[in-house]
Amino acid sequence: MRSARFYPYFAVLARVVMFVVAILASAFAANQAAAQDVPLISGGVGFFTDTKGGNTTYELYAKPELVAPLGQHVLAETRASIVDVFAPNPSGGYMRDPVFKTIDYLQADVIACPHLTIVGGEFLTPFGTYNERLTQIWIENFQDPPLIYGAGNMNTGSSVGGMVRGSVVSTQKFSISYAAYYSGNSTSQYFGANRSSGGQGQIYFPAEGLEIGGSYGRSLYGTHENFEGMHLWWEPIGGPLRFRSEFAHTPHAQGYWFEAGYRLSQFGGFRSPLGRLEPLFRMQQSFRLAPGPRDGLPAVNTQRADFGLDYHFPHEVRINTSYSRQFASTGDINIWQTGIAYRFLFPTWKGKAK
Repeated sequence: MRSARFYPYFAVLARVVMFVVAILASAFAANQAAAQDVPLISGGVGFFTDTKGGNTTYELYAKPELVAPLGQHVLAETRASIVDVFAPNPSGGYMRDPVFKTIDYLQADVIACPHLTIVGGEFLTPFGTYNERLTQIWIENFQDPPLIYGAGNMNTGSSVGGMVRGSVVSTQKFSISYAAYYSGNSTSQYFGANRSSGGQGQIYFPAEGLEIGGSYGRSLYGTHENFEGMHLWWEPIGGPLRFRSEFAHTPHAQGYWFEAGYRLSQFGGFRSPLGRLEPLFRMQQSFRLAPGPRDGLPAVNTQRADFGLDYHFPHEVRINTSYSRQFASTGDINIWQTGIAYRFLFPTWKGKAK
């Protein structure tokens, strides 16, 4: 089951609504003065089942996003997660948890120049690849994040402070990009974060679809600790194969995951009935070096193999199915997961011709 920070329903809803209204009003005023792109509302909704060790839970998920340009050099972004979880009651009926809500990020991006974007607010911590790239429900291939997901994400996955990021150089043969951030300590129930700093860099070769990168994070809250990570992605442009992998090291644990998917497009193309099918495999291991409850990794050595089968329907609808076998000294379990996700995208109003 995905982790989430839980907030009072109406307080969060009121703050999100006020923020969205303020952004839309500012964007509308800016677009009236100059014909800029209109704000976009995107996101995903889905229904998922999760059976672990014979116990089944059901999850209703919504992850709406808002992206609003405020003039030519400023962009406002936010994303929220809404989760409703219920499970069968042994005595009959269902047990239902309160509706959970969280704000994943709430940030403003200032595009200073082609090589520099300045970010302020609450943003996803730039460590590894999964946190920033694969946590949307219409993108992730498996419901559960990797075993090492908590490494370098400073417990919350979000930071409150400032970040700079951009491209150092970009040519037809390769590009190098970077990100560096500082986060303060926030105990707010709306914007929780631990004081930390860090960053990442990667080099991308477009002809090969190959990316290699590294990440570094330092926790500045309580005991100061270092976190290191590396990633390698190979996704040939226009091809059916996708390969993604990460390695992370913390003072008390380390681990890796790699994931491969192959779209059966050779059978009539990506839009054919068989071409919409995508078999998947993910292998992951975490190794406990010493007790460390703050690193977010399993408390004991753990191995897990995930086998998935996704089907990509038209109109941004996707069905995910998977079977996993997890091995650990605390017990081996079977995990069955299914789900359906839909991605939506639409403008808030009709834009002007430029």
